[in-house]
Amino acid sequence: MRSFLMMVAAVLAFGTTMTFEATDANAVVCARGVYRAGCAGYRGAAVVRRPVAVACRTVWVNGVRVRRCY
Repeated sequence: MRSFLMMVAAVLAFGTTMTFEATDANAVVCARGVYRAGCAGYRGAAVVRRPVAVACRTVWVNGVRVRRCY
C-alpha cells in the first residue's frame, strides 16, 4: 500500500510539472540617469544619451539678424 501511494504521488507530481509550460521572459527594464538613459531586454541593451539643452538667442551682427545657439 505504501509503495502504491508513493507511485501515485510521483505520477501526480510529474503530471503537475508537465502541465506548466516554461515561457520566455519578455520583460524590458528602462532607467533614466543624469547623463543618459538605457533599456535592457532579452535581446540586448541600448544606451541613449540625453540631448543637450540648447539656449538660442537672436543678435544683430553688422546689421543682420543672426540666431546664435550655445
